[in-house]
Amino acid sequence: MPRADFYLIDKPRFREQPLLLVCELARRAYAAQQPTLVLARDFEQAEAIDQLLWDFDEDAWIPHQIAGDEDDDNTAVLIVPPGVETPDRPMLINLRETCPAGRYERVLEVVAAEPAEREGSRTRWGEYKRLGIEVAKHDM
Repeated sequence: MPRADFYLIDKPRFREQPLLLVCELARRAYAAQQPTLVLARDFEQAEAIDQLLWDFDEDAWIPHQIAGDEDDDNTAVLIVPPGVETPDRPMLINLRETCPAGRYERVLEVVAAEPAEREGSRTRWGEYKRLGIEVAKHDM
C-alpha cells in the first residue's frame, strides 16, 4: 500500500532553507537505493535543488540531474520541473500544490513553516486519505 509522509519544517536550519530538507531526504533515498523523483514547483526551484544537491554536504555525492534527457533512466535522483514527463518511480518528494499522479510506493511531502504552506498540506493530506493512502506526519 502506498504511503505519504509529511515532513513539517520546524528547525531553524530548515526554516531558513527548506530545500535543505529536500536534500536530506534525497540523500536517504539514495542511500536506500530508492530511485527518486523530486517534483519541483517550477524551473527556478528545480535549478535551486540541483545546485544545493552539489553544495549541501561535501561528503555526500548524490547522482542527480534535472529531468529531460537520455540519462534520466540512469540517474538516481531526478528533479522534475512541471511539464516534463518521466516514468513513475517508487519514491517521490513532492513540492507541488497537488498530489502527484502515477504509481509510487512512497511520497514525501516537504511542508515549509508558513501558514499558507501548512494549509495546502492539509488539503493534500485529505486527498491522500481519500485515495486510500496511508499518511504519517514528522516534525523536522
